[in-house]
Amino acid sequence: MLGKVKQWLGIEGVKLELMLPPDFSPRMGSLAGRIRLTSRHPQTVTAIKVVMVEKYSRGKDEEQLVDEYELGRQIITDSIQVAGEGIPVEINFRIAFEPIPSPMDEFGNRNPVFGGLAWAAKRLRKVTSEYRIEAEAQVQGVGLNPFDKQVLR
Repeated sequence: MLGKVKQWLGIEGVKLELMLPPDFSPRMGSLAGRIRLTSRHPQTVTAIKVVMVEKYSRGKDEEQLVDEYELGRQIITDSIQVAGEGIPVEINFRIAFEPIPSPMDEFGNRNPVFGGLAWAAKRLRKVTSEYRIEAEAQVQGVGLNPFDKQVLR
């Protein structure tokens, strides 16, 4: 009984780990990486969803506004057998994405003078973008799916 509850909750089940390159630029257009799956018991992964998200924040303190945008998504639908005893299985992926320019960026791209004004306005308003990759695996017979997320630097 306890074993079935542990399996349904994903305890001692499949563990998912993202392995990403150390260098990242939003101008790259795509990002390649690997997903490492391990488990103490044999499991079947039916799908893996990989998403790239941009967290766009601006403003200070109580006036800070934060938006999140999905820039790209890849769904791996291959059935993957994860052997037990901690033997890792690695899956390669490549996610294509396209950065979404803010209205301030669009204004700055008009000409070099506007570019300088947009740069100054972004610094004044404390505009920052943070990019991250999120991965979630669908595991057969499990209620809570394993996931991982990593901020790109």
